[in-house]
Amino acid sequence: MSASEKKKARHEHYVAQMTEKQKQEAKESKKLRLYTIIFAVVIALMICVVIVTTVARSGIIERKTTAATVNDTKISATELNHYYMDSVNQFMSQFGQYAALSGIDTTKPLDEQIQDPETNKTWADYFLESAQNSMKTVYAVYNEAVANNYTLSAEGAAQIDATINNMGAYAKLYGYPDANSYINAVYGQGCNEKTYRKYMEVQMIASEYATKYSETLTYDDAALRAAEGDNPNAYSAYSYNSYFVPASRFYEGGTKGEDDQVTYSDEEKAAGLEASKRAAEELLAKDIHSIADFDAAIASMPINAETQAKSTTFDHALYSRINEVVRGWVTDASRTEGDMTMIANEVESTDADGNTVKTTNGYYVVYFVGSTDNNFPMVNVRHILLPYEGGTQGENGTTTYTDEEKAATKAKAEDLLNQFLSGDATEDAFAALAAEKSTDTGSKSNGGLYENVYPGQMVPSFNDWCFDSSRKPGDTGIVESDYGVHIMYFVGNTDITYRDFMITNELRNADMKKWEETLAENVTVNLVNTSKVKTDLVLGKK
Repeated sequence: MSASEKKKARHEHYVAQMTEKQKQEAKESKKLRLYTIIFAVVIALMICVVIVTTVARSGIIERKTTAATVNDTKISATELNHYYMDSVNQFMSQFGQYAALSGIDTTKPLDEQIQDPETNKTWADYFLESAQNSMKTVYAVYNEAVANNYTLSAEGAAQIDATINNMGAYAKLYGYPDANSYINAVYGQGCNEKTYRKYMEVQMIASEYATKYSETLTYDDAALRAAEGDNPNAYSAYSYNSYFVPASRFYEGGTKGEDDQVTYSDEEKAAGLEASKRAAEELLAKDIHSIADFDAAIASMPINAETQAKSTTFDHALYSRINEVVRGWVTDASRTEGDMTMIANEVESTDADGNTVKTTNGYYVVYFVGSTDNNFPMVNVRHILLPYEGGTQGENGTTTYTDEEKAATKAKAEDLLNQFLSGDATEDAFAALAAEKSTDTGSKSNGGLYENVYPGQMVPSFNDWCFDSSRKPGDTGIVESDYGVHIMYFVGNTDITYRDFMITNELRNADMKKWEETLAENVTVNLVNTSKVKTDLVLGKK
């Protein structure tokens, strides 16, 4: 199997595991979620970004070697490798091609690269430490679950089975004889279906028990109002557009060095800053009454003569996600639609004497669109996802579909919807149909149900259907998205508002963290023998 085929395999494995909701959340980082401990099972269900060559040995030594202990529990080298590799995979899934910016050289073994010069800690040490922390978190909750006689649910067991089966399918599709060899390639010598299943069972029991505990945490209205405290804006959302006029665009003169890099004197920089200020003032003075006017004015600026510059849109941005430079102005209670302002962007640095120096490097011009206190109900909705079939994969791995292919999937969706409408047409009937027909792994096992959906959470077409002002319980419809065609069933509005939902999550997050930390106080993780752990891993090795 070629390197490019392996890369494609890992990409498709990742995409196949992501639900509709997860894809959108990965795209938009502003999502708030119920606090759950980040167990390695989450990563295990995602892409395994590091694939190495399998070695034809039994792996008995790795399975018999005690690599660590969690209190009195012995952790084998294979189990520690699961934690270790998932720590690596999580890091690479998050940073990917930008890993080099963190100091990782993907051509050298991790145990030969220094991550922290002050302590001489290597990147292998870093990921081992991450694995230790993960084990401590997982076993703290797992031990509590066992002590309270909690056992794995049927749904959890089914999810583990599905993951193992999926690994087997991808292994055969991309050149590995079976799931054992695939898991061995991903996690290391001695790792196989049996060790991976045991590893996942611990993760799943801990995860389910944490979820069960979190559901016992409730908060009355007085607690919610008290949590708002002195900053009610924290749970509101704001829509605005901004454009940055950098001083560097106006620098003139300069001196080119031997490395061909141009440097500017303090006087030249000051002149550039003054010019950027005038440009921002001129932009602000334009006759602007809409975003279209704003963008047209930006495009007409002399510095944008050969570009297609326009403002950046921030739609329903939560308070915490707003640039601190403009946050105070944007969230001012007196703000009304169409308001505009110009704000200097100051950056702090430290000079040679250790003094803090503030420097203005340009100006933001901001156009206010509107705000909401998020005091509206969320929605519960069921759907059945039918994926497009066929398609053509481009060089970047993206699959495109013809209008005919999309129309064929839509026709299937319409037929399935008509079958549903000709029968009982109840929510239970739709749930049963979703469990049978939907390909969305995130909701299939729950009858296609997504609860507490808030505006902007789902892809635009899905979102627009859910939040149509005329929507009422029992409504059905067809929605198309990049992922396929959705057959929709509207369950109804929630009893809790989006605002109170966010506040509740914040309170629950804090209480869950305290609970987890308290449990972890009774857990000690010690490394014993890491010689069989993949500390010499080369990330770029294929």
